[in-house]
This record gives sequence, structure tokens and C-alpha cells, in this order.
Amino acid sequence: MNNTISYQEYSVRLIVNKKLKHSYIQIDREKRITLKTPIASQAFAQRFLAEKRAWIEKQFSKIDKLTSLHETQLFTQEDIQKRVEYFSELMGLEYKSLRFKKLKSMWGSCNSRAIITLNSELMRVEQNLIDYVIVHELAHLQHMNHSKDFHNLVESYLPSAKEDRKKLKTIRLT
Repeated sequence: MNNTISYQEYSVRLIVNKKLKHSYIQIDREKRITLKTPIASQAFAQRFLAEKRAWIEKQFSKIDKLTSLHETQLFTQEDIQKRVEYFSELMGLEYKSLRFKKLKSMWGSCNSRAIITLNSELMRVEQNLIDYVIVHELAHLQHMNHSKDFHNLVESYLPSAKEDRKKLKTIRLT
């Protein structure tokens, strides 16, 4: 059962699925709220949302702090390819291929076949952030996880990695 309910000043999409074990809330970057629950009761939904009000407000605050990408492209794919080659050689890590794709929720990925995919939106951010994503994905060639060793490797090449990672999280992907 899918419908919309009102909760204070918000419109909440309610999805009732009896197969769920727990209720949970999702909020997208446009501040649209979805409540998924196994309980088909509007009274329950209202109580649950009231209990989670502080969390909802915190998520809205995070969304409000997001910044947009640059209006224009700052770099080309060739510019980024050169940075990938530079860091690959510097780190002594070889990748098989590099792809660019418009991704909705991440800046890049690296799979076990050593194929690196970078978000084409990277062309609209500052070079230090591009470098962070490149080094991050190359580091996955050595550590296919986000362990302490992985982060130490990234930070050994980019001392500003923690700050760069935080900055990337504040950018709204379109």
C-alpha cells in the first residue's frame, strides 16, 4: 500500500510492506520524506515520525549545507586521465581501464578487475578533490575495502584526504 500522509508541514510518502521487519525513513536531497513500514496504521506513522523528528531535522540541516557543482566544466576527461596516469605511476598501482559515467550517488568506483569508473561530474570540481577521488580509487587496487590500511595509503599520498573527503560529501550531485 502506497499513499501520502501529512506530518506537520511535511508531505510523507508512506509505503506499507508487510514483509518488512522494521520501519525506517528515507530523505532524498530534495527533502522528500519516505516512510517504509510493515504497519498499516496512520496513527503509528504519525507517532514514528514524531519520535524521529530530531533526526529528520538533522538530515534537513545537512541537505541545506550542500553546495552545488560549478556551473561550468573546469577540467576535461583528458585532464583527469593525465592525473590518473600520474598517480598510478606515483603509487605503483596499475589499472586496466578508466571509464567516465554520470553517477547519481558516488564519485567513483574500482572493481576487482581493476576497472576504474569516475563520475563525469568530477570535471566540475576543484583539482584537489579530483586528486582525492583518483587516489581513493587507485588505493582500492591494493585494498578492496575501507580499512585503516586503505585510508593510511590514501593519506600517504594526500595528507589532506580527510578534509577532501568531507568537502566532497557537501557537494550536491545532480
